[in-house]
Amino acid sequence: MTEVLFYHLQNAPLEQVLPQLLERSLARPWRCVVKVGNAERLDALVNALWTYREDSFLPHGTKEDGPAEAQPIFMTTEDENPNGAQVIFLVDGAEPDDISGYERCVLMFDGRDEEALGRARENWKRLKAEGHDATYWQQSDSGRWEKKA
Repeated sequence: MTEVLFYHLQNAPLEQVLPQLLERSLARPWRCVVKVGNAERLDALVNALWTYREDSFLPHGTKEDGPAEAQPIFMTTEDENPNGAQVIFLVDGAEPDDISGYERCVLMFDGRDEEALGRARENWKRLKAEGHDATYWQQSDSGRWEKKA
């Protein structure tokens, strides 16, 4: 079964947290898919990954950037794994469809958004019922991740 990690964002925005987690994944070395809830946010996150830090580069692209298999981080709004990724990141309301082909699924949600919290709770129940190993991480006031469940 796929290992599922729920990340409850509270103090830092997705644009700050996602690049850090992507760096860790690439260091493993894992290929990644980032599934975004809508096309507008996809464009914003693609741009954020180009500029999040001056001293770092995250190799990423979308279907418009050439062959998907050449992208260590493939960004999309679709349920697809064209780069053979081991980990999928679900952000901005993207739903976990079939995650069985991944070693890890990282579901990130804004803890200040009641609708996002509700969807995360529903996904937690469903994914646990399907037999996935799920853990829940919450951002502390200092910005560190604390395992809560």
